[in-house]
Amino acid sequence: MSFEEMWAELLPIGRDAAGGYHRFAWTPPELECRAWFLDEAARRDLEIERDANGNLYAWWLPADGSREDAVLTGSHLDSVPGGGAFDGPLGVVSAFAAIDLLRERGYVPARPIGVAAFAEEEGARFGVACLGSRLLAGAIAPERARGLRDGDGRSFAEVLVAHGMDPDRIGPDEGLLARIGCYVELHVEQGRALQQPVGVASSIVPHGRWRLDFTGEGNHAGTTLIRDRRDPMLPFAITVLAARQAADRNAALATIGKVAVTPNGVNAIPSRVTAWLDSRGPIDDAVRRTVEEIGRAARAAAGAHGVAVELAEESYTEVVSFDTGLRERLLKVLPDAPVLPTGAGHDAGILAARVPTAMLFVRNPTGVSHAPAEHAEPDDCLAGVEALAAVLDDLARG
Repeated sequence: MSFEEMWAELLPIGRDAAGGYHRFAWTPPELECRAWFLDEAARRDLEIERDANGNLYAWWLPADGSREDAVLTGSHLDSVPGGGAFDGPLGVVSAFAAIDLLRERGYVPARPIGVAAFAEEEGARFGVACLGSRLLAGAIAPERARGLRDGDGRSFAEVLVAHGMDPDRIGPDEGLLARIGCYVELHVEQGRALQQPVGVASSIVPHGRWRLDFTGEGNHAGTTLIRDRRDPMLPFAITVLAARQAADRNAALATIGKVAVTPNGVNAIPSRVTAWLDSRGPIDDAVRRTVEEIGRAARAAAGAHGVAVELAEESYTEVVSFDTGLRERLLKVLPDAPVLPTGAGHDAGILAARVPTAMLFVRNPTGVSHAPAEHAEPDDCLAGVEALAAVLDDLARG
C-alpha cells in the first residue's frame, strides 16, 4: 500500500466538522488508529510487539532473525484536542512507506528495523506528555502514572485494565531498551523555519507543564455582594495576564490553554478554577524564572481575593541535544538538509536519555501545528519518505 493510500485511510479517523482531530489515548478514534497500525504491520509480515506501557512496535527482522541493535523509527497516533492531521501520524505512515521503498529496491537489513507507535504522546487525556515513552525510559514513576486521571475521573490504571493490560507491569523495559541501537523520528515541522522539504533536528528546548488550582467559595451570582465574594476566576484571570508578561521579560513562552471551572454555571460564582500552564524557553533558567514569576503573581492575586492557590509541576524536560554522532551520520546521508532546533516535545526527546536519538522534519508551509491548518505538501511528504528510507538504509547496514 502506497503512502498516499495509507494516508487516505487514516485521514477521516477522529476528524471533526472543522477539520480538527480528537484522537485521545484509548478512545475509539485512537483505538481505530491502533488497529490500522496492526493491519499495516501484518500486511508487511512484520513481527508485532506490544510493551506493558501501551506502546506498539512492528519489526522487520534481518535474515538471521536477530533482534539486537535495532534501528527504530515511528512516532505517535494520538492528538491534541482539535489537532492537525500530520503531528504524529506522518512519522508512522512514513516509516511503513520507507520500509516499502527499501523492499522494492531489494534491500535486506543487517540490523532489525522497527516502527513504533508510542502511547499518549500529546498527554491530551492523562495530562503528561510522552507518557508511553516516559514509562519505557523510566522518566516517570509507575505509581504516579497509575494514578493519573482523565477529564472524566478515570485513572490510567483503570483504562489499562479496561483494555486488557496489567497496570502493575508498567514501567521501564530494560530488555527492550537494550535492543534499541538508535531511534530516528520523522515529524512534521511545528513552525515555519524550514525552507527545504526535509531538515534534521539539533535539539529540543526546555519545556514543561504545571497545574494551577485556585480554590474559592461557590455562591449565587445574583445574590452575593461583590465584597463578600471569594471568586477564584479573578486571580486566575490576573495569572493569565501575568504569564504573558513573565514570558516577555524572560524571552520565554508561557501559555494557559486548558481550564476547568467548577461548577461551570452561568449564574454561579465558581468554587474552583484549575488551569494548566505550558512554558518553554531557549534555556532552562528562562523557563524556571518565568514559572517562578507566574507563581508569585498567582499567590499575590489569590491572597487579595481570599482564594487559595497551589502550583504543581506535572512534567519537565530540560534541553535535549540529539546524539551528535547519529546526527552527523544523518547529515552524511542528507548533506543538503538544514539543521534546526525545535520548541516542541517529542518521544525522541524522552528516549534520548537512554538511546541515541535523532529527528527529521518535513516542511510545514503554514507554520501552524496543533490546529486544523497544520499541513505538509504531498511532494514534501514523499521527500520525507525518501529521506527516511535513505537513513534506514545507512543505519541498518550494520
